[in-house]
Amino acid sequence: MGSRKREMAERLKEIKKHTAIAKLNDVPTSPRKMRLVADIIRGVEVNRALDILKYSKKEASIRLEKLLRSAIANWEAKNEADRKELENGNVIVESIMVGPGRQLKRIRTAPQGRAARIRKRSNHVTIVVGTKKKENNQPVKVEE
Repeated sequence: MGSRKREMAERLKEIKKHTAIAKLNDVPTSPRKMRLVADIIRGVEVNRALDILKYSKKEASIRLEKLLRSAIANWEAKNEADRKELENGNVIVESIMVGPGRQLKRIRTAPQGRAARIRKRSNHVTIVVGTKKKENNQPVKVEE
């Protein structure tokens, strides 16, 4: 393996140490309905995201709340030394992806002896939780 490739692999390993992933497959909700809820919590601090999901009226928020709790538990297992980061609010929902799952195809009766197709959609959800990036470009206070 070349040095550039090895350095990139080590960098990716270091990034994966501080992030946690949780997946939920074949959720019996259409991807469009799930994305409405997912867009609300993308990039939000995890404790605030849990509050948002808890008080949301959408049915998809119940499943996303459970999945987010799983991702937080995965993050805690990976970062046992950094428990204070979670309390300080430095852990955020880095990304949340909702993709289409399988479709159940059913038939419903239609007028004049015809049949209409019903597509019962499902989706796959992936949540990535990680810590906030620390910016080095913060202005320095000068006391006079």
